Amino acid sequence: QAQLVESGGGLVQAGGSMRLSCAPSGSLSSTDFMGWYRQAPGKQRELVATITSGAGADYGDSVKGRFTISRDSAKNTAFLLMNSLKPEDTAVYYCVARSYSGIYWGQGTQVTVTS
Repeated sequence: QAQLVESGGGLVQAGGSMRLSCAPSGSLSSTDFMGWYRQAPGKQRELVATITSGAGADYGDSVKGRFTISRDSAKNTAFLLMNSLKPEDTAVYYCVARSYSGIYWGQGTQVTVTS
């Protein structure tokens, strides 16, 4: 069964940038939706950004104008470019994808922004 693998997380100073990647580890049928969610300690998982075939991108209010989501449809991969990072962006970032066979989540990658 396919899984999603996130990469690119780590430690960055406030104001810096980071790029996350998400790719399937096995065979994944064509996806029409991919996105990123995040969860900070003690908080609920929240929307960061999604991208849907034919509908474009959508962003959470807290990241609009700073983050950009993109995808490579042929490879079922997604990317999240994060600029002007703030300490409140610290969280585990999860990738999600939807195909006709179901919805898939990654294990998450930690992003820590220091002040």
